[in-house]
Formats: sequence, C-alpha cells, structure tokens
Amino acid sequence: MKITKLLTLIFAFALLFNVSCSSEDGITTGEMYYGNGFLLSNEGNFGKPNADVTFVSSNLASKQDNIFSANNGGSNLGDVLQMIAFNGDNAYLLLNNSNKIQIVNRFDFKKAGEITTQLNSPRFMAFANNNIYVTNDKYGGDKFVSIYKSSDLSFVKKINFTDTVERIVEAGNNIFVQNASFGFGDKITYITTSNNEVQSTITIPNGNINKMIVNNETVYAIAAGTSDSYIYQISATGVTKTYTLTGIADANNLEIENGKFYFTSGLKVYTMDLTATSAPSAPLFTVDNSVDPYSNLYGFSVVNDRIFVSDANGFTEDSKISVYSKSGLLLRSFTAGKATNGAYWN
Repeated sequence: MKITKLLTLIFAFALLFNVSCSSEDGITTGEMYYGNGFLLSNEGNFGKPNADVTFVSSNLASKQDNIFSANNGGSNLGDVLQMIAFNGDNAYLLLNNSNKIQIVNRFDFKKAGEITTQLNSPRFMAFANNNIYVTNDKYGGDKFVSIYKSSDLSFVKKINFTDTVERIVEAGNNIFVQNASFGFGDKITYITTSNNEVQSTITIPNGNINKMIVNNETVYAIAAGTSDSYIYQISATGVTKTYTLTGIADANNLEIENGKFYFTSGLKVYTMDLTATSAPSAPLFTVDNSVDPYSNLYGFSVVNDRIFVSDANGFTEDSKISVYSKSGLLLRSFTAGKATNGAYWN
C-alpha cells in the first residue's frame, strides 16, 4: 500500500472517531482515557440510583457525563456518591445509601471490584499501611470505622465509636477521624495503624469542626465560630498551631494548594498563605446566591490550579459548576449531574 493511501485512511479514521466522540458544545461520548483530567462526583438523589461521575478535560474544553454507565454496559453506579478516592490504578467510589464501595480502573472506568460487607451508611475513606479505612455513621444507629485489606478487600476489623464519625485522613501512615458533622462537634480521633487501635482524642479549643483535610502529611481542620473562625494544625499529640480568622464567621470548605489555604464563609471564597499571621481582609470572589441556602457552595474543591464551585440547584436539576483560576477569574461554567459535591484530579 502506498504511504499516501495509508495516511489518507488514518486521517479518515481519526476524523470519524472525532465526530463520534465530540460535539460543538464540548460534550463527549463513548470510551475515553480519563487520566490527566478532572472527575466530578455527583451524588444524585437520595433513594434513587442516579449517582454518577463526570469527566472534564484538563483544559476545561470538553466533558463527559455518566462515565461509569458509559463504560460498564449501561449499569447504574448507585445511590448517593459521597466521595472518590484513589489507590494505585484504581478509583474507589463510595456510595452512602447503597452501602457499597464501587472500584473501577481510574483510567478507563471499567469495574474492577466492590466492597459491600460491614458497611452501614459509609461516609468517607482513606488508605494507610496496606489497609482501607471507612467511616460509617447511620443516622440514629451505629457509628464505626470498618477496615479492609487493600490487597484482597477482605474485612479486618471494626472500631466502634459513640461520637459522630465523618471525614477520615491518613498522615504519617496513621489515621485521623473527624468526630464532627454538620457544624457540630469539636473532636478528632487518632488511630495508629500498627495495631488499629484508638490512641487519643484531640479536642480543639474553639469552634465546631466543619472539615478536616491533610496536606503534606499534616492534618488541618477548619472550625466555625459565631464571630471568628479557626484553622487548626493538628498532630498525634494535639493542636500544634492555630490560625484565627478574625471577623470571619461560620468558615467552611477548607482546601490547601501550593502553600495557600482556600476556604468559604457564606457566599464568599477566601484565600491566604499558610505563613499568614492574620485573616484576609476581603474575599477572593463571591458566588451568586442559589435557589435555596442548602445548594450554595455544595461542592468546593481546589485541584490542579483550579477552583471548582458547585451550586446544587435545588437538588432537582443538574448542578451548576463554575471553575475559577486561583486569582478568582471565572474560566468556565457548565452543568454536571445532580448534587455535585467534589472535584478530583485524575
């Protein structure tokens, strides 16, 4: 075959593939490679199996909705996608009301396994010391951390709690559990992974913890107060540093990237350096009010130099997603699934 004919055929195939997998509005369909882009977790509606994941390209130019269904024969993902976590080549999709962790290959999103045992309203998960740690908090029921081996997903043990168990992070190959949710609670539990036992409980001095995160093997928690709020740096021994957010009430949604804090209060988004000695005097930007107060800033993530903000849009319509630069410039707006709660770099 002459080289010109070969090149013509290659070009025609590439053109056909591009037409079948893209459109003018940036929406793509069909199988794709999902690395080097953003994954958006869409909870769906409680009681309905309409949770899903949206993929957005790194340049924000294209997106694909329902990528689990698209790559698994049209199967539903489940009921209430709480979060996405990564371990090796796999993505772990934690489904709160389905009592399931669906495991997929993070690059083609084909199903690779699942965890269904010893789960009861799972909330969040983390990985440490070759184990998987999952918080479970059934309203009016049991509260515990369930532990599984990463290698074969077998159940290891359960750690019971009397207090709320919500977010969970790994730092220094040990586990920290947030004993606070929905603006109530001031404790964090430290678990050593050498024996999977509770070692200590840390109580913050002021405010109620809204969110706990980890950055560079250090734990941080943001706590809301009535007039001031606080960011606490935490180790296994307790609070090691306090940032007082003077004049900023009800701070929430803490994120850290490239040496800066990002957090919210009401409709305002703030940023400040980790080395700062005082609170920011003005917000980076302010988002528009939604149809109800519960939809405002339902999702807030700072990943790969982008700030993703989700408006849940009343939880009956698709979420409105706005993506900003780290300087506060609006880059793009689009819709995703229902109740988008987070964005992840894959």
